[in-house]
Amino acid sequence: MAPNQKKRAVCSYENMSEELAAAFAEKYPKGYSDYFPDLVKYDKPDGTNFYAVTIEIPSAIYLVKIKVKTDDAEDIERWLDGDDGDDNDGNDGETIPDDNISQYSNGDDDAADAE
Repeated sequence: MAPNQKKRAVCSYENMSEELAAAFAEKYPKGYSDYFPDLVKYDKPDGTNFYAVTIEIPSAIYLVKIKVKTDDAEDIERWLDGDDGDDNDGNDGETIPDDNISQYSNGDDDAADAE
């Protein structure tokens, strides 16, 4: 390896060294929500993929694999068809009547407008 080239490696978020974890915390101090714009999808030769962010330390450049749950096509189809599997939505089949919002008023607003 040439003297100016850094080692390149892949590791999972759960198995980072202390030095790498410190660099990760420095780059993303607010945690997970900070790195979503930097998340890159990498395809593996076996047809699967993983998501990772790049973290650089003095001796190496790492791809840190992050577990990401993505929607699969069947879940999206069920959701689009209205069958998301959540039969207990808390309203026992009743719909909220949004065409008459005045029913939610206590009448105080009308009195303030009249003054």
